[in-house]
Formats: sequence, structure tokens, C-alpha cells
Amino acid sequence: MSRFFNWIKNNKLTFVLLIVVAYFIYNKYSPQRPIPYDASMSFQQSEGVMNPSIRSMGKVGIGGYGGIVPPAYEAAPAPDVANRLVVSESYLSILVKNVIETQKQIIQTAENLGGYMVNSNLSNPQDAPTATLTVRVPEKRLNEALQLYRDLSVKVVSENLTGQDVTDQFVDNEARLKTLEDTKAKFQEIFDQATRIEDILNVQQQIINLQSQIDSVKGQQNYLEKNAQMAKLTVYLSTDEFALPYAPSESWRPEVIFKQAVRSLVSHVRKLGTALIWLAVYSTIVVPALLLIRYFIKKR
Repeated sequence: MSRFFNWIKNNKLTFVLLIVVAYFIYNKYSPQRPIPYDASMSFQQSEGVMNPSIRSMGKVGIGGYGGIVPPAYEAAPAPDVANRLVVSESYLSILVKNVIETQKQIIQTAENLGGYMVNSNLSNPQDAPTATLTVRVPEKRLNEALQLYRDLSVKVVSENLTGQDVTDQFVDNEARLKTLEDTKAKFQEIFDQATRIEDILNVQQQIINLQSQIDSVKGQQNYLEKNAQMAKLTVYLSTDEFALPYAPSESWRPEVIFKQAVRSLVSHVRKLGTALIWLAVYSTIVVPALLLIRYFIKKR
């Protein structure tokens, strides 16, 4: 240990250079510190529209004085409703010949059916492209859209259709809306007859709170109706089944393994080239440092 400290004492410049090189290497390859998650900052969104249950938080209740409307609740069953509201979502995983071209055709098909694109994501377009698209089409034309998308594929790897019945929640909201509007009308009558300034201000505040709740419930109703009218369809595209979110039925296929081996070789060659570039750049510091160390050792 004493010999080590003596060497540092006699080769201060070299030691400093080594510390600098180690510092840069550590900053480059050290893992990034994860960003702490703050639950209070989280919220739910769907295509830029805030979840109705989140929007209802913080609203003053019918009785006023700080009553809080629960953010989520289970609606009472409504079995006697004829036209039920069902929010449909479909997930389609398909194998295609040309991902980019099929991606454009899917978007165009959705628009021709009266729908629109929600989002589109294309990954690795130069090597082995994969794409994920989310479109909305009218509920009545969902089956037609699914069939058209099946026709664009070489093979349908997986298909999943789900539906959420929101009729009970919609009916319950209608009842809440009627209660809120009736309560607001009574407060409006009191407001028209009030003479004291204090009473006028208190009643006016209650009317404002009730109107805010009415707007929130109407927003929820509109949200439910629009989601029930426009079905959501998510399509996964790829030229390789193993790149899709669902595993293919045949797990061993030579042509797919060959593609994977080629991609792995290219990836390792890129990594080797990256390492050589880093080595060449840092050699401008490391080589002079080593030469200085050798010089001082020989001189000593």
C-alpha cells in the first residue's frame, strides 16, 4: 500500500489523467437513475379526454359545504333498458408482406368507413419493420372493418374482441343529472326571493357548485355515448410472427431463425464498431497517459 501511495506522489499528473478517464467512462456506462413516481401526479386519459371519474373529484355535493363526489362507483343494474350502450374494443395481430403499405391501407380504410386514426407507431423501418395502429370506426361497421383488415394480411395471428356494457352507468348518471337539475331549480327560486346580501351570495355559490356537477355528469354522458358509437380497433403489424405480441403456433421455423441470426450478427458487429470508435477516441488520452507512466518508470 505504501508503494502505491509513493507512486501516486511521484506521478501526480498521470494519476489525475487516469481519474479523468475513469470519470468519463463511468458517466457513459453507469445506469440511469429512475425517476421517482409520484402517485399524486397520475391521471387517466383516453385520446386526450380526461377520465370522467377523475373529473368528478373535488366537486361539491348537492348539499354543499364541501361534500365530495366519489371518483368511481358501481352503478345500479338497469335490466329493463332496450338499447344498451356497449363500448367495443378489438385487438388484431396480423402478419403482412409490407408493413408500411399495409399501415397506410388500414388508415385509409378506417377513414372510408367513417372513422379516423387515433395513433400510429412504426418501429425499425429500415430492418424489420413493425407497426401498431389504433383507429376508431363506427360501431355498426366494426365487423366490416375487421374483415377488410383480415383481407390485408398474409395470416391472422391473433384476434380479440371485448365489450364493456356501460348502460347501467349511463342510466344512473341520468338519474343523478335529474336530481341535480331539480335541486338547482329550487336554489334558483330561493335566489330570486332572497333579499339579504349574505343569503344571495351563499345561494349563488350553491348554484355554481351544482352547475359544475351538472356539466361534469353531462360530460360523462357524452363520453360514454361517443365511445359506444365509435369502436376502438388496435392492429399490430409485422413481417415476422415473433415480433407480434402473440406467439405463433409453430415455434421452430428455419427461415425465421435464419433472420434472427442475421439480425443478431449485424447487432454484434455494430456493437464491436461502437467499441472500437470509443477506444479510438479515448486513446488520445489513455495513450499519452501510458507513455508518461512508462517514461516516469524508466526515469525512476
